[in-house]
Amino acid sequence: MAERDAKEATMSHHAPERSSIPSGDNTVWADISPLLDAACKELGDGEMIHGENFNLFAAMSALEIMDPKMDSGIVSKYCSLDEAIEDGAAPVPLSNDKTIDVQSIIDIMDHLLACEATWHSGHSLAQTVFSCIYLLRLDRTSSHAILHSYCRVIRATCKAVVSVVSDARTHEEEDLFSMTYGLPLDGDGDEKCLSFLNAVEETICRQLRACKAPSSKKRVLEDIEPLQHNLDLEEGFCKALLCRLRFRKHFFHTLACMRRPQGRGFEMARKHIASCILELESILKSAEFIRFGVCGTCEDGIEDKTTASGHTPIGFDASLNSRSAAPTPPRAIKILSWKRAVEYFVKLLHDLDVICSYSLDPSLEGVLRFVVQFQKSKPDLVARAHLQVLLVQDGKLYGRDPIFAVITKASALPEFTKNHDIQKSECFMQLGQLVINMLKILCTNAAWQRRKLGKILQDWRVIYVQLELALRNEVGEVSSNMDDEKMSVKILRHVLNWVEEQTYWIASRFLMLGFELDLYSPSEYCMVYWYLYVVLIKLAEKTHFRMAVSNEPIKRKGKKKKDSLKEVAKESRVHPAILFLQCHMCLAEGLTMMLAALRNDLMVLQSQNPFNTEQERFLQHFELLQKACIPDHISYPSFKESTSYARLSTLVMYNYFKDAQRIAKEIKSSFSNDPEKLAELRRIEQVAEHNGIALNVISRVGALDPSLKVTFEFTHHPCFATAVVKRS
Repeated sequence: MAERDAKEATMSHHAPERSSIPSGDNTVWADISPLLDAACKELGDGEMIHGENFNLFAAMSALEIMDPKMDSGIVSKYCSLDEAIEDGAAPVPLSNDKTIDVQSIIDIMDHLLACEATWHSGHSLAQTVFSCIYLLRLDRTSSHAILHSYCRVIRATCKAVVSVVSDARTHEEEDLFSMTYGLPLDGDGDEKCLSFLNAVEETICRQLRACKAPSSKKRVLEDIEPLQHNLDLEEGFCKALLCRLRFRKHFFHTLACMRRPQGRGFEMARKHIASCILELESILKSAEFIRFGVCGTCEDGIEDKTTASGHTPIGFDASLNSRSAAPTPPRAIKILSWKRAVEYFVKLLHDLDVICSYSLDPSLEGVLRFVVQFQKSKPDLVARAHLQVLLVQDGKLYGRDPIFAVITKASALPEFTKNHDIQKSECFMQLGQLVINMLKILCTNAAWQRRKLGKILQDWRVIYVQLELALRNEVGEVSSNMDDEKMSVKILRHVLNWVEEQTYWIASRFLMLGFELDLYSPSEYCMVYWYLYVVLIKLAEKTHFRMAVSNEPIKRKGKKKKDSLKEVAKESRVHPAILFLQCHMCLAEGLTMMLAALRNDLMVLQSQNPFNTEQERFLQHFELLQKACIPDHISYPSFKESTSYARLSTLVMYNYFKDAQRIAKEIKSSFSNDPEKLAELRRIEQVAEHNGIALNVISRVGALDPSLKVTFEFTHHPCFATAVVKRS
């Protein structure tokens, strides 16, 4: 007992005393540590304290995880929307002074434009557009015609955009985009939003005419109440409001026209797009009047402001929706500046105009070319969603052409085969779905597109095996007197070759997207170009076979021998499309051998990665291709065998880049009506020319000059590198 008492006395002597907080006039502090200790002992595994004002969401929001998007916290100025309104955060009217009222409306319009552009960039609707208190309680604005009509059309526009993105299912990329969080998107009477807007526009037009009218006519127009009482500012305010209202009207019309099936509204949509761009130019011009004519001074840092005036708009609070915005802690959102928002909408409208000007090419090859070319401009999610909705409607291309008919045409089969009963087989139904999925994937952003293309390669390979088995069964059962069965064999053969060709096209797209996304390091360029070269060879083979079959020689009875020989010579020429592919093959092979020779002779571009070997990186980059056996019998040992003997001396003797240049020049005339192909040929020539010169320089002085430094840049082509030789 004595020992225990002594031990307890020692422990109590060393135990730190709890610091007490002195009580104030209206506060009394108490130590709750024993209560927390007891609560911790009562809690089981996986349990947590939950109170009326404290839950998991609030607890997670309180944690600092060193991410500026996630560490925005849950603290807000107002606990509810009603509290914000009672506090005067969104007054109606905006000011008793009509001049300030009009100026405040313009600020709200500008800030909403910036919020909308920010939302399109992938942020949540709740914390961008619907941070506007007036939108959350639209009924409060009914007494203010301009604000009410503008907010109505904004809400209807948001609903239209959410609808097209949801229908296209491209929102998987920016998962917050189409989440509405119970926001009031569906308002009664929103279908009449344009009639409200038109009425307000007409009123402001009359006010503009009244302030511009000569004194002799002003008596007639005295019954028209002006926007505000400063007559010197009346015209500028009317013009500033009109261009903003008209932009909204034409933009809403554009979205509505583009949703019409089979592209029927494209012609009208293009007219509205042109009007939108003109109104945006007027909006930019109005900034000078708003900033200097109204404010009188130019504020510093105006480039980062969300309004043309540089003022902070009233009626906005992004934290109001933060508790219900998402199933994750609220994100810190930086709204785009007003100028950047205008630039965003100009680009969006140009992208939509490109879609509307598309001729709805019935050939799948033309569709793929258009989509790939369209993606080069890095279109926004909204534009890509409209493209996808156009391409795939009701399981048909453009909602017009059955997918089986598209496949038979792509496979170089006769027109009548599109009605063959073989399309009802499970194999062809699955193939049709694969084509639809491919079109949808090609409309996504580059990163998502590459990931999905890599995954569907195995599906294309499986369907190829199924078609091959079906062909063997048909060939085994075919009878010499059954023409219909012969046709089914012909369809299977053509489609089988086309499926393999399409598989290699997807593989080449997968590899090239890696360059656009900067996924390869310079030490890995050699293996990537080697794999691309192998894939392009197979693609050229299958494309050549399809074209050869589609141009089968016809009977030449009754023709002179001389004419017959001319036709044979014409048919024996290589098709320009194959030569176009051969240009890419020469560049890929030339770069492969050049990189391998630099590594073998000069020991440059060696991999210094200590964490994984070259073979492991080979498997990491091409795992999805290897799983799908694309191409067959291709592996890391075959890559090493192909490149281990490359030397600079032999490359100079046989220069692949000269071949690329020569072929590109020869086939230019074949693509005189195709500006995209001509531009690509010019890029190929530039890469080939610069790499040929670099190769000659390296081979002459490389071994003698150890200070020679070789780097690779993508200055002339996004996928094929150009060697840059410098002395270090």
